[in-house]
Amino acid sequence: MQVGNKSYRTQSDIPADVPVFPLSGALLLPGAQLPLNIFEPRYLAMLDDALSSNRIIGVIQPALDEKASGQSPVADLCSIGCLGRITSFSETGDGRYVVSLSGICRFRVIEELGKGRKPYRVCRISPFLGDLDTSGDNGAEVDRQALLDSFKAYLEANNLEADWASVERASTETLVNSLSMMSPYGPAEKQALLEADDLKTRAETLIAITEIALARDSDENGHVLQ
Repeated sequence: MQVGNKSYRTQSDIPADVPVFPLSGALLLPGAQLPLNIFEPRYLAMLDDALSSNRIIGVIQPALDEKASGQSPVADLCSIGCLGRITSFSETGDGRYVVSLSGICRFRVIEELGKGRKPYRVCRISPFLGDLDTSGDNGAEVDRQALLDSFKAYLEANNLEADWASVERASTETLVNSLSMMSPYGPAEKQALLEADDLKTRAETLIAITEIALARDSDENGHVLQ
């Protein structure tokens, strides 16, 4: 996996401990990009530290089960997130950072470290090393037409438009991951898309979620979607 100016190919290329940015409803996938607007002091500190070291942070959602955190004021985290490398960075002049994270690989949280030692959270992780091999899953098994049909139906149901020339030119991998990240679905759906075993499964999951959303909307509007 080549991300910016850095190659990530083996376990040794991935840090064991990473700062994490809990974001509900956010999705970063390997090979994709996620723009972030950073303004909270603790996350400004996190970005400063990351920029001075390996430029890696983990994007992860707070635990989906609200009861998971118990009486703790700090929410638990989902078990799986995605590592990103800071590949674009600018200061706004009003105390914010605007950055672009490029996805490296997914990771599983082993444990959270040193609560209170840093203003932000740090986790020990186990990376999904299969995500680093870009020679394998290129989307050949994805039903691209079914995905496009689902996307088109969603756009039509919501009176939206798309640049179809760009959509048709996009590789299947780019299409699946971009639509997954851009999709307006909730945290549980975004987590399911992140945890999909492969590109084919992610595409099928996205189609299923979209069909459920369309069916729900048609029921609420009192008509059946054809």
